[in-house]
This record gives sequence, C-alpha cells and structure tokens, in this order.
Amino acid sequence: MSRTSVLLGVVAVLGAVSVEGQFAANDWSHYHGDPTNSHYSELKQITRENVAQLEVAWSYKASDNPSRPRSELQCNPLVVNGRLYGTTPEGFFFAVDAATGAPLWKTDGYAGAEEGRRWPDRVRGLAHWTDGQQARLLVAMGHTLQALDAVTGEAISSFGDKGVVDLRVGLGQDIEDMFFSVTTPGVVYKELYIVGGFVSENRGAAPGDIRAYSVLTGDLVWTFETIPRTGAFGADTWPENARGQIGGANVWAGFSVDVERGMVFAPTGSASYDFYGGDRHGKNLFANCIIALNADTGERIWHFQTVHHDIWDKDLPSPPNLVTVQHKGTAVDAVAQVTKTGFVFVLDRETGVPLFPVAEVPVPVSTLAGEQTWPTQPVPSRPPPFTRTQMTMDDITDISAEATAQVALMMAGLRADGTFPAFTSQPTILMPGFEGGAEWGGAAYDPKSGTLFVNANEIAYSLGMMKLDNSADMTPYKRGRNEFAQRCSSCHGMDRKGGTHMGFTPSLLGLGERITKKGLETIIRDGRGRMPPNPWMFRRGPERFDALAEFVLDTERDPNAADIENPEEFIYSHTSKTELLDQEGYPAIKPPWGTLTAINLNEGAIKWQVPLGEYPELTARGVPPTGTKNFGGPVVTSTGLIFIAASADERIRAFDQETGEILWSAALPASGFATPSIYAVAGRQYLVITCGGGKVERPSSSMYVAFALPE
Repeated sequence: MSRTSVLLGVVAVLGAVSVEGQFAANDWSHYHGDPTNSHYSELKQITRENVAQLEVAWSYKASDNPSRPRSELQCNPLVVNGRLYGTTPEGFFFAVDAATGAPLWKTDGYAGAEEGRRWPDRVRGLAHWTDGQQARLLVAMGHTLQALDAVTGEAISSFGDKGVVDLRVGLGQDIEDMFFSVTTPGVVYKELYIVGGFVSENRGAAPGDIRAYSVLTGDLVWTFETIPRTGAFGADTWPENARGQIGGANVWAGFSVDVERGMVFAPTGSASYDFYGGDRHGKNLFANCIIALNADTGERIWHFQTVHHDIWDKDLPSPPNLVTVQHKGTAVDAVAQVTKTGFVFVLDRETGVPLFPVAEVPVPVSTLAGEQTWPTQPVPSRPPPFTRTQMTMDDITDISAEATAQVALMMAGLRADGTFPAFTSQPTILMPGFEGGAEWGGAAYDPKSGTLFVNANEIAYSLGMMKLDNSADMTPYKRGRNEFAQRCSSCHGMDRKGGTHMGFTPSLLGLGERITKKGLETIIRDGRGRMPPNPWMFRRGPERFDALAEFVLDTERDPNAADIENPEEFIYSHTSKTELLDQEGYPAIKPPWGTLTAINLNEGAIKWQVPLGEYPELTARGVPPTGTKNFGGPVVTSTGLIFIAASADERIRAFDQETGEILWSAALPASGFATPSIYAVAGRQYLVITCGGGKVERPSSSMYVAFALPE
C-alpha cells in the first residue's frame, strides 16, 4: 500500500471548508480536549434529562484486516472542521466525516521506518496545527514524526528529512540499538511541536529529553535535558556523569500548556532501571517531576518532585490538569497532578508551591547492597488519596469464603511494607500496583464546580529482587542472564515465570523443550504477540543472542540461583510483576477494584466515589458491583455529565457529576480503553469512543463508535 491511499470523493466536499475560524466549542482539536488537559466540553445539547436517549449515530472499522491478537487501540480522536482524525492498530492515521463516519483518507504512519521496525505501537492520539490558512497534523509512530496535510492526509515532504524526523537522533546513543517510541502525542504551541517519548525501563535506556520541533520545517528548536549534564541545575542529585550512564526520566504521558503564560507542563517518569537505583544515588532530578518550562525556549521555570529516587515505577501517568480553584477565598490558577500512588498534588501554576501542605514522610530503608533509598517521600495532606495505598490482612477480598481463605494463605508468604516498600528477595506487596492508581487516561475537570474526576485501578501486585553476577569473568549462562535482565525481564521477570503486568506475559520456563534456538531467533527478530521485533540483537554479531539463548533455553538450571562468586560485583533485577489474584482469577484485594472519584479541589476533599464497571457473573451471584480494571479517562460537560468507557466490561456510561449516579450506559463492540471525545457538526452533538480492547485479556477491535441524540 502506498503511504497515502486514494482520496475518496467526499474529500472534495470537505476540502472546500476553510481552516479559518475553527469553532472551539464544536471541535475537539487537542488531545483531551484543549491545551489545559481539561477533558471538558461546553456543548449543551446532551443533558441529564435526555442522555438516556443516546443512540449509535455511526461506527467506523479503522482496519480492513482483522486486528492482530491483543492489539491495543487507545486513541482519543481529534475533531476539527467536521473531520475526525484517528489511528489504526496497524500503524495508520486516518480521517473520516465526523457526522457520518464516511472514510476520507488513510496514511501510513510508518513512512521512513527501516525494514524490520514496522510494528503496531500504542498510539493515543495526534496533534493539530493551523495558522488560519493551512492546517497540519503532527503524527508520530514509533520513533518517526511526520507532518500531514490535514485535508488530504498527504505527507509534507519539506518537513524533516524527506518528510520524516527520526526522534532517536540527538539522544546521545547509537540509534540502531535504541528503543524509543511515542505513545502519547506531543502538544502544539505557536509554531512548535513539543514532544517526549517512551524509552526502555531497563538498564541502558535512552535519556528522556523533552524537545520542541518546528511545525513548519521539522527542525529541532530547543531541548530540555531531564537528566542534567555535569554542572547543570539538578546534576548534584545524581552520581557524576549520570547522563551518560542512566536513562529514563521521560515524558511518555503528554503535556499541558498555559497558552497565555507561554508555559508547558511536563510530567516525567522514573529513571531506568525501575526497581534498583544502586547506580543512581540521590533524588534524581528531573525524574518523577512536574516541570514547568518556558514553552518558547525550554528553560525551566520551576519543578516539583512527586517521588524521590523512585524504585517503584511510579511514573507520572498523565498530563496535569490546569485548573483555577478558590483557595483561601482567592481564585488561584493551579496545576493538579494525579498519580499512580493515588495522590493529587495541587500546585500554584506560577511558582510550583503546593496549595495544601505536603509532608516528607519517612519510608522503609532498603537492605539491598549498593542501594540508597531516599529516607522520605512527599505526601499531600489534601486531597486524601483516591485509592488505598497499601494492602494488609484487613484488605483481603470478601467476595466468597473460598477467596478469603485462599488469599489469606497467599498473603502469609508476602511482605507488606507500606506505600513505598523496600523490596527484598522475598516478594513484597505494592499497592496501588503497577497499573495505578491513576493511569494514562488522566482526570477531567469541571471549571464551574472546581471538581476533578479521576478513574483509578485498585489492584495489588507483588515483586521481589534477585542478584545478578556482574563480574568480568562470567559463564555464557551468566552473560545471558544479564542480557535477559537488561532486555526482557521487565515483562517476563528474572524468574522467567511471566506475569500479569500490562496483560498476560507467558512463562518461559521449559522453553527449551518447546522451541529450538533457531525458533527463538525468529521470534526475537520478527516479534510475536505483544512482543515487538528486536533486530538490534543481531546487528553487532551473534554473541549477545547466543548468550541470551543459553539462559532462556536452559531447561535444567534454576533461574533463581544467584550463583555469585564475586559478592562485591553484582547488580539486581526483579522477579515477575505479579498481580495478586484469588483462586478464580479475581483481584485478591477487597472490592472496589476500579473506581470513579469526584474531588473538590477548592476544599481538597473527596465528594463521592463509585465503582467503575462490573463483572456480570459476580453480580449474578449477588456480589455488588466491584468495578474492573480500567484504562482511558473521563470527559465532562457543562450540563453536569461525565462520560467514560475505560472498564473491562465493554460498556460506556454517563454519570451525574453531583451524585455519581449512572444515568445511561451502552454496550460497545469491544472495551473502550481510551478517552472519549465530544464535538458537534451542523448543530448535532456527538460522543465518540475508540473500542480497541486488547488489554486484560479482552478481544481486540478497530471500531470507533459515535453516539448522538435521535435526529
């Protein structure tokens, strides 16, 4: 297929519509609605009184071919001037008529990617720019950034190098070996496209620099280095020359922009490697920070760190909401950041000073050799956490006597060590687990009431640590073990048992009895299931792959055996990220397992909390709705409604903003693990949701479904 498919006749009709004078209230022209990340719509046609009348207005199958197993389509579509823009599971961008779903064009997002690197990535959206005369879409797939004509979908060849910018360039590593991908779109400010990216969470990761490119030319305009160079501000919070050794501290979740102040707000993730920081002593600025930057120059204005020296994978998961709250009788422009820990940090927008006191709370000290955990962690006094922050015996599931007994037995073998546990070789509980708390869907904000609405997961996980030999004289098995730790353990665990983080990851135990070395090479080179292709393994000779195969295919040796001859020369990696489940596969913690919470930011108080989603089979057994794992976020309207899909039960719902009551729900063709968009065309209001499924063992899909009131 060519990069851009043949345009359909309807383009000629919509192409005549000027890009001038976009109707902000009618459009959904930014990721999550607007530059402030509000998830808010002023449209008033759908109300509490008529929402129950919503019906399917149109649907669009974005992929002509069946989606690959477990594809994850998570797009928050843009709607501008009657065109809806989205993505497909196979790596294409498209436009349809926003009133009918009729296709307009489809463009290959992998243009410019080298052979062997085409692989569907999670792509949660795209960005739109116009100067009133022309309009462009900024689209990123994997490590490639393109600019497309918003009307025709044609790639703009004058942008970057023959139409493509390689986002790996400039990160200070050999790009052939670098893992880098853009999952969440960057933001447009004036004629700049400001973008972060997703990097490896293992050792050897690329640094998480924030960069701004010209919308017109693709030229790099400015860079903010989240791991500072020696002598720069924040460098003293790392070991010497950390920038050349440590990666991560990246913005994978997107940005918010205060256009009037010319400020961009960046939420960063943890430094790599996630769970052991023996090579990165210190607070590690600017990892786990909200950073306020001058959007024109990239200069730091202020920062606030939400986790010091993160060893728990507590990335900031979504762009902060830019809000105006009534604080001590005064209207204050603020930044509200939801977190994986269940906390909300509310900060003055101009200074970064917390509006509610934040205490530095003592946390457990690590006993792992070489590790120096930070002695305290910041905990806001208000609002209270919107999730439970630890799991104890009092939190064991109560959905059945059998489940209670089974989980109590399981808990006896686990360590409970608070919200910020010090991991050891014994599996330790982390609550909330690796999927939040808050997730990448983020929160919605109603400016009239000062209320923040956030959905969350309340699922506990466990994780343990194990030693790896790092001496110069190692056997091939040990070299393979270290290669596995760097490249594969984040999904499969060092014990090779797989896990349930980010969906089911298969066990590799006994793999040598099921597959040959040649078969393993094919899987690594070409990818399979959720695993992307990794041709980098073979670019510098066979040594790395041979060592990895020695470890992965060995069916005799125990992967848990440390076998350390040089106790002063070792590093640590982790065992499986294991979701704690009962004997039926339901979460081990007492329900609710998924929630929607309303938080009054003026007072710093929780207004209400309700379960989000249900398991029909448990409801039939008399268990009250438990909520489910949920991914994607809410949107709110000026008429007092909250719309959200996100739950695993393949439904979309409307809630009352005041009470949390469900006012409407509808079945979807697959779980809507995405944030909806709200827009209007020709006086008719629409609600559209991407139904990608794929996560938590749900069927995958490429359907977009739009709802509206009857005509």
